[in-house]
Amino acid sequence: MDPVPLEDFVRALDPASLPRVLRVCSGVYFQSSIYEMSGNECCLSTGDLIKVTQVHLQKVICENLSMGQIIELEPNFQGHFSPLVCPQSYRTLEELVTATNQSCRSLPICFISAHTITIKGRVVPENQPLTLEAVEMHLGTCCARCVLNTGAQEAILYLPLSQKGVFWQWEPGAPRTLLQALQDPSLRGLPFICSTLSCSNIILRPQYEVHAIMHMRRAIVKIPSTLEVDVEDVTASSQHIHFIKPLLLSEVLAQGGPFPLPVEILEVPEGPPIFLSPWVGSLQQGQKLWLYGQASPSWRVLASSKGRKVPRHFMVSGAYQGKLRRRPREFSTAYDLLAALQPGQPLRVVATKDCEGEGEENPEFISLTVGDRLEVLGSGQAYGAHNREVDVLVCQRLSDLDKEEEEECEEEGEDKERFLLPLYLPGSFVEEMNDGRRYGLEDLMAQLSLPCEVKVVAKDASHPTDPLTSFPGLRLEEKITEPFLVVGLGAEPRMCFEIPPRWLDLMVVEVQEQQSPPAGPTSVATVEEVTEAFYYRLRKLPACDSQRPPPRPPKKQAASEQKQQNSTEKRTKSSQDLSLKQTPPLAKSKMSKTLPEFSKDSSTVHSISSHKKGPVSTKFNTRNPDNDEHDYEEIVDKLKKKTI
Repeated sequence: MDPVPLEDFVRALDPASLPRVLRVCSGVYFQSSIYEMSGNECCLSTGDLIKVTQVHLQKVICENLSMGQIIELEPNFQGHFSPLVCPQSYRTLEELVTATNQSCRSLPICFISAHTITIKGRVVPENQPLTLEAVEMHLGTCCARCVLNTGAQEAILYLPLSQKGVFWQWEPGAPRTLLQALQDPSLRGLPFICSTLSCSNIILRPQYEVHAIMHMRRAIVKIPSTLEVDVEDVTASSQHIHFIKPLLLSEVLAQGGPFPLPVEILEVPEGPPIFLSPWVGSLQQGQKLWLYGQASPSWRVLASSKGRKVPRHFMVSGAYQGKLRRRPREFSTAYDLLAALQPGQPLRVVATKDCEGEGEENPEFISLTVGDRLEVLGSGQAYGAHNREVDVLVCQRLSDLDKEEEEECEEEGEDKERFLLPLYLPGSFVEEMNDGRRYGLEDLMAQLSLPCEVKVVAKDASHPTDPLTSFPGLRLEEKITEPFLVVGLGAEPRMCFEIPPRWLDLMVVEVQEQQSPPAGPTSVATVEEVTEAFYYRLRKLPACDSQRPPPRPPKKQAASEQKQQNSTEKRTKSSQDLSLKQTPPLAKSKMSKTLPEFSKDSSTVHSISSHKKGPVSTKFNTRNPDNDEHDYEEIVDKLKKKTI
């Protein structure tokens, strides 16, 4: 096949013959120039091969040759088109008859006029088909006897052969739709008439979008048929040519096989590593892999080591077969205790360091000492110093009795001391726990909520170098559900690991493997150590519900008032003229604001009528500002004497 313009090739293309392989011969787009076509960058060079897979009609340019008018038609245009047999127009009827005789065609013939004809009071509109039956003498003039069929009746017209105009020979027959007119090879290039558009002598120029595959391009290339490039059809001589289409691991996972699939790495995504595994870290361009399909189960647990200055972070597969034992959780604030409280599950802790109360600011918040045992009941609100609402943790003090004696006391209905801890209280608590069971990871996730503390007491037998057994404890932090792909190295296809295409989307290409595919992986690494940067990236995922920071302690009221007073004294010049004798009343006023006021029955904080366990939501008002029976004159007098 000789080179032809791409537009001509596409118009003459039979869709049933696809796919076709084309070679770029010459044109405007060559010599490795890069152009953007329909949102896709495409590099067309002389000699490039293009495998055309689909052709889509985008629009049709309708050009009126007589008027020079151009109209764009959509592919779903509902008008009908009738072809003109001869693309040549005639200036008189005599020329039309002479051309018919020369072409050895016999009468009658059909023709149309591009202009309106008026004869003897009858008007023949433009583009109205007429049938020329014979040439006769009529009233002494050589005329063409024509039949005008208007549908309701037929009329005989005698038009002189000298009648001037623009006449076109027309082939009668069933009108064609737009697609039928474009798909008929015998009508290609002929002019049409269309009653819907009221136009004659129109040329249809379709514009297509060519979908093609090019070597080493992932996406389908979309090329407009109007591209000024010459192509040559080389389908017959290119049967041995294999177009390499790169794939991403995410695309392989989405298409679902067939597995196992041998591939070769074309490109490793840039960026810092996510796994510290030597297998994953050694992946590089040109390396061959076996893809075995999606890993099961699809969930992972993000875990961090405990007991070392620099923690290490791991992603543990749901298929992990090691055995774990719960460890007591540690809490650094009262807010952490509230966050760990679960409905129906008692939470008992022991204070491991002294926690000082708020003293004169919030005397109802008691202090804790090392060894104090308490049970967390729920949250509430209380009025602290200066009549401010404070979020608190409602706790119950536990005795030092044995467990059996403690249960007997509970059966007898003995009251236990209840008290409040502000949520912002810093401290150190460790969970009381008597659970010696050995859990599998799946059972542990089903029965407990995260985060939780565990110790690996038996390693995963399928993971000879299980690193989790070397740590005194692990903190299981987040459950992440994400599809992973089971991958094996080409040199060791049965030793496999798992790759998350979302974060490590390798670009690969399918290769023709000479060896028979392996039956399947014998072992899959269920624990992967992640880098610190990737660990914090995972913690930022929307699925990871990070705990909010504990509330801040309230600001000191006295300090804020002192700042306000100092700023007021600087702004007010008259304050410099105050005498020293006015100092005692000022001191009295200041002391009355800073010292807290208490009601007489402040012991009500430690004896709440309700003895029910579980979350408690109530308000404790321990201050009555209207009942102030304390007199601080003695303290003020002593301060006066000292100043004197």
